[in-house]
Amino acid sequence: MGDPIHLSQKNAPDSFHQRPIHGTQLYEEVPKGQSADDAVGRPLVHKSAEQQATGEAVYCDDMPVAETESHLAFVTSTRAHARILNIDPTEALEMAGVEAFLCHKNVPGSNVLHFFGFDDMRVFAEDEVLYQGHIVGAVVADTKINAQRAAMRVKVDYEDLPAVITIEDAIAAKSYFFPPTSINIGNIDLAFEESEHTLKGQLSIGGQKHFYMETQVSRCVPKGEDGEMEVFCGTQMPHILQMTIASALGVCANKIVCRVKRVGGAFGGKESNSIITATPVALAAQQLNRSVRCMLDRDEDMLICGGRHAMQVNYKVGYTSSGKVNGLELNVYINAGSTVDVSFLVADRLFASICNCYKVPHIKATAWVCKTNLQSSTAVRGFAKPQAIIIAENWISDIAAKLSITQKKVRELNMFKEGDITHTNGHVDSANLWRCWNELIVSSQFDQRQAEVLTYNSQSRWKKKGIAVTPMMFGIGMPRFLSQGGALVHVYTDGSILLSHGGSEIGQGLHTKMIQVASRALGVPVSRIHISETSTNLVPNATTTSASINSDFYGMAIMNACQTILGRMDSYIQANPQGTWDDWVRAAYFDRVSLSATGFYKVTDDMDPDSSHALYFSYGAACTEVVVDCLTGQHQVLRSDILMDVGTSLNPAIDIGQIEGSFIQGYGLYTREELTYSPEGYLYTQSPQSYRLPGVADIPAEFNVSLLKGSANKKAVYSSKAIGEPALLLGVSVFFAIKEAIYSARADVGIRGPFRLDSPATADRVRLSCVDQFTKQFVSITSASED
Repeated sequence: MGDPIHLSQKNAPDSFHQRPIHGTQLYEEVPKGQSADDAVGRPLVHKSAEQQATGEAVYCDDMPVAETESHLAFVTSTRAHARILNIDPTEALEMAGVEAFLCHKNVPGSNVLHFFGFDDMRVFAEDEVLYQGHIVGAVVADTKINAQRAAMRVKVDYEDLPAVITIEDAIAAKSYFFPPTSINIGNIDLAFEESEHTLKGQLSIGGQKHFYMETQVSRCVPKGEDGEMEVFCGTQMPHILQMTIASALGVCANKIVCRVKRVGGAFGGKESNSIITATPVALAAQQLNRSVRCMLDRDEDMLICGGRHAMQVNYKVGYTSSGKVNGLELNVYINAGSTVDVSFLVADRLFASICNCYKVPHIKATAWVCKTNLQSSTAVRGFAKPQAIIIAENWISDIAAKLSITQKKVRELNMFKEGDITHTNGHVDSANLWRCWNELIVSSQFDQRQAEVLTYNSQSRWKKKGIAVTPMMFGIGMPRFLSQGGALVHVYTDGSILLSHGGSEIGQGLHTKMIQVASRALGVPVSRIHISETSTNLVPNATTTSASINSDFYGMAIMNACQTILGRMDSYIQANPQGTWDDWVRAAYFDRVSLSATGFYKVTDDMDPDSSHALYFSYGAACTEVVVDCLTGQHQVLRSDILMDVGTSLNPAIDIGQIEGSFIQGYGLYTREELTYSPEGYLYTQSPQSYRLPGVADIPAEFNVSLLKGSANKKAVYSSKAIGEPALLLGVSVFFAIKEAIYSARADVGIRGPFRLDSPATADRVRLSCVDQFTKQFVSITSASED
């Protein structure tokens, strides 16, 4: 008989089991006395929910295939960086069902994809390929399978060129798109001199794929005269797609109509990526004078399309013995991939959010936008802010570890107070920030549970719990020229109403909310209002559906159009105050009054977001508790509590759904979704089998979401706030709960103080960070250093 197993060791072989999921959703009911016809603030079901649940909802690839319709498949590069010597489609063209091969020589207009003023993107690669997956050409055939098979038979001869794959490669080769950009606030040298302590650290933040349910898809239908074409596409930016296709076809934009019924998820991935994949389809349709469609398989989509920007960060922070931060210096290297895309904005938005909700008097930050031979990094939900918050919370965590005080204490000491402004001159509603924080501390029972976690960890060696609470403030706004929205409202003689606006329905409930806005503006029930689709021939020049702000822009535009119509109907309402909506509509029609109106909204100069990078801020906080298996690095989320400030919610059911979904997406970003490449730039993680997404089993066993009561926002429609992106940042609470558990594991072997944990906190990284007699045989663990 050996020595008895110590109590703290007994749970070592226990594995995690899925727990029953439960939770709460708390929100304010509409005020007493609100008209039953007024839908604003009511938790209405998503407009398309029933159709989506039954399979009746029509997505782009569900459209019936025309008798002569063809299918397109892409020929993509197998090299990360190479010169194209020759393209030979002969064998492919001889295959059954193959109708055409297209490359840059077949573009009648411009082969340049102009995107935000940059011209480094191409419809088809010309002389060089810039990454594995770069579109070289396209094969058109009678079926998708035939097109894909033929595309594999197109022979491309290459001459390899030096490739830059990683950020480290880019630094060594000085491969940057622009000179470094920087901000300087205060005097950083003086700040460090006056600080009692300084601390240095490093952090690597991985990229993330969008992994929308519906991959890139488009269907282009030539009209047969005057160069007209209808483009059906799952896109967030129908206006830009219209302009790009017109440029490639060599026609004016008024010949191209882009139509979007609904999009099966986007998260930023249906912006430039949809342009890259839809424009060749339009070229094929023009050349063959027939309908052509293309829907990518998942591996094709992940190979061709880029995602979130990976970053390498070096930071230095100066602080007092109590934990008050005085100065912050950052050097950030951003992996932009092979083209600029939106990377010119990423450093700017990163700098605007780099302190999260903490007051830092002195800041010096510098960013290098690295040019590498990978898919072009692009917009992803949160747009640089998810990277900014984990950087900020990382130095908060390091300071707490160095001073042996709680992270909660350091956060509270540095959070914005009344009268503070951000380093970009943004005015902070500190009352709502602190309300979110304080109310969550109480409702999540954080203090009590933290004590329970300490007790558990003292009795368990190989299973460790961690609990973390993180605040968040998210600046809502877009560049000035994009801060606009248009709408079109038709009232028919039967009293029914048809709305059109410039935003795409990508699953976020935008159409549902806009119907609710019109319901209040016109005083009619939602049953009388319908939105059919988004189309460039109904609302032109529409701003991209992104940045969470489209309810603000398009809701105000719809209000504007509805007020115009009500103004025209006012005399008939006054003449017959006991009449019904239908009575007033008929009276106006027979008196030859227009019952159609456009609406438009722009951010006024006194609310110009360019001055502070934010029109307003959304606030929130999350508390997450996890248990970590120190022998495997696996973890389980036991409970997450979220409190979000959404202003006066237009639809609390949709808002809570957005909060839950974005939180889980952030959880995936920070803990699971790791992109791995070969040294030659080949993406290994091209499917759910290799790219680890959060699943049903990863939902917190207890998941509580509350909306802050009594909040209002005068800068948006009916006092609401944007909600699509902000809660993603709260997924970082899982990362720091895991890190707290690792701190406990390391303390058991006498190691204390900061340590480096890169994102995502995958099982292997967590396992190696839980230092023990096994890991000491293989690795050395990096710690933050103090000057």
